[in-house]
Amino acid sequence: MRIAKRLEAVPPYLFVEISRKIAQKKAQGEDVISFAIGDPDLPTPPHILDRLIKEVQDPANHRYPESSGLPKFRQAVARWYQKRFGVDLDPDKEVVSLIGSKEGIGHMALCLIDPGDIALIPDPAYPVYEAGTLFAGGESYPVPLLEENGYLPELEDIPARVLERAKVLWINYPNNPTGAVAEVEFYDKVVDFAKKHDLAVCSDAPYSEIAFDGYVPTSFLQAQGAKDVGIEFHSLSKTYNMTGWRVAMAVGNPDLIKALTVVKSNLDSGIPQAIQQMAIEALDGPQDCVDQNVAIYHKRRDRLVAGLAKLGLRVHPPKASFYLWARVPAGFTSAEYATKLLDEAAVVVTPGSAYGEQGEGYIRLSMSVPDDRIDEALVRIGSLSS
Repeated sequence: MRIAKRLEAVPPYLFVEISRKIAQKKAQGEDVISFAIGDPDLPTPPHILDRLIKEVQDPANHRYPESSGLPKFRQAVARWYQKRFGVDLDPDKEVVSLIGSKEGIGHMALCLIDPGDIALIPDPAYPVYEAGTLFAGGESYPVPLLEENGYLPELEDIPARVLERAKVLWINYPNNPTGAVAEVEFYDKVVDFAKKHDLAVCSDAPYSEIAFDGYVPTSFLQAQGAKDVGIEFHSLSKTYNMTGWRVAMAVGNPDLIKALTVVKSNLDSGIPQAIQQMAIEALDGPQDCVDQNVAIYHKRRDRLVAGLAKLGLRVHPPKASFYLWARVPAGFTSAEYATKLLDEAAVVVTPGSAYGEQGEGYIRLSMSVPDDRIDEALVRIGSLSS
């Protein structure tokens, strides 16, 4: 048998390889501390779980769901967006449910990219933007995100020859992996740029509720005319510690939402209804659980920043997101330093180069590690430099 050639162009998914290495270390009896994968170690809040327990008893929730999502779920999403960002959404035309935002991001390329088309993808970036483009037969053009520019793209530097073939611009703030943030003024420029060059804009915003020091992240859809050109992907994964439940949403331009719904209706059967019901509870219910999560991550951020600084790794405290983006010590590449930490300290971080060429020289650390393990990891890392 012959495997499709398209798979030859797709690199192994980053976190599959990281998980394999962690499992290998553990099999050897080593105590591994992993900062690599952005998966909350905190449990789903009890009131949300209680709703799930109730809903699984209802036989109506044992049947096939709809790909677009329960009307009540889409209405809850619209209410949440209005309350959180002041953005009005038509739940029937401008909201679709996702089996996790990763699914929707991957499927979005099938809505926009034909063979030979170009997707403008930030560098560094979440790998799925590029993977989806490759599966659709398109090409990725990396748009550099540089520290000196606050990790915002210089859109004017994209060559005209590239823009002639470009169909979509991906943006992601609060940013993975850098932790950078963007304001409405930047999004206004993105809307103007998209209209000028006939681009669809896909904003990926799953970290908007993890923010520190009084900072309140904005949504791309708050920009004037944003719904004319784009959509936003959001998720309950980090906000409510629901990564394992796979529930998210895309919202915005009705034509793009319709296109994504067409793809999804042919490839999946939607989120189980009981999980949609628990998501409604999360969105409509008390939000103090979110504040409690953020308080924990805030302490972890400060603990890691201070500890890494003492070890000589330069890192700026992020205003938002789930990650720290740290400079590696002089004399190492990102991969070399990440390998050293794994081999000699059993501490797992993600090399910045895994997110693109501009990620070289950095490592990414997730805040999904409790305080005592953070302290232990810092001791281990410190022993390497002593």
